[in-house]
Amino acid sequence: MQLFIEYLLFQLLRLIILALPLKWVQRLGVKLADFAFIVLTKRRSIAVENLQHAFPEKTQEELEQIARNAFRNLGISICEFLWFPNLTPNILKKIVEHKNINLMIDGHKSGKGMIMLSGHFGNWELIALASAYVSQIPFTIIVKTQKNTLVDKVINHHRTIFGNKVIAMEFAVREILSTLKNGGIVAMVADQSAPKESVFVPFFGRDVATYQGPAIFALRSGAPVQMGIIIRKPDFTYDVIIEEIDTSDISEYNEANVLELTKRHTAVLEKYIRLYPDHWMWTHRRWKNIKKNSAKNILRETS
Repeated sequence: MQLFIEYLLFQLLRLIILALPLKWVQRLGVKLADFAFIVLTKRRSIAVENLQHAFPEKTQEELEQIARNAFRNLGISICEFLWFPNLTPNILKKIVEHKNINLMIDGHKSGKGMIMLSGHFGNWELIALASAYVSQIPFTIIVKTQKNTLVDKVINHHRTIFGNKVIAMEFAVREILSTLKNGGIVAMVADQSAPKESVFVPFFGRDVATYQGPAIFALRSGAPVQMGIIIRKPDFTYDVIIEEIDTSDISEYNEANVLELTKRHTAVLEKYIRLYPDHWMWTHRRWKNIKKNSAKNILRETS
């Protein structure tokens, strides 16, 4: 019953948002985020604590303002996401500008598929939708299944309105390898907290457990790796930047190269978070596992 009530409330918010103009929806996201910043004290504390470690040179006032703006980014992104069914090609062209989409298109021409990484940065859902539409190359998006299956179904519908495909993370290994083998693009976020058995790489000055999956799939398949970044401008339009992750000197599939490639794509994401700290989801316990540990050899698991 609780899950059904959650679904009804979710659908009510979704229907209200779908009835509003986009500018109103974005402003609603700001208002909801400001309310959440006040009432979600635990998440606010996590955000500020994470920021204190990441930017020790900043004052407490500066850190709290970044945290508030990060809440706003998330609120706007959620409301925009719920509005996705109203998107048309003309609206996409008006609100999203790709600075170097040809880099992605050229990378896809390798014939080995491609891995497009991102983080919980800006409106990360919009970058997959818009980039796939502009390039006319559908993405296979790796997603985490929501506990509420009714809500999960609606969310995945929003992700696929322009032809993208979604695969649940827990069933993704074969689908990823198959997609890359057939020359497709696999999209995934690469900044979640990972188990202690993962590799540890530097992220804002601390060695943190990080998923090896993107690096393993890239090195196994020979697929190029790119990082997609979406930056929200003050007028609520977006710039999309694609950055290639250099793998020219680490093409062989082994543990050392998996670690090195994981370091490289994590460093690229950190670079953009430092430039736009209010775009990232600081409420996440990203540094939950920071103690160095022997990484489990998972190279055999996908053999």
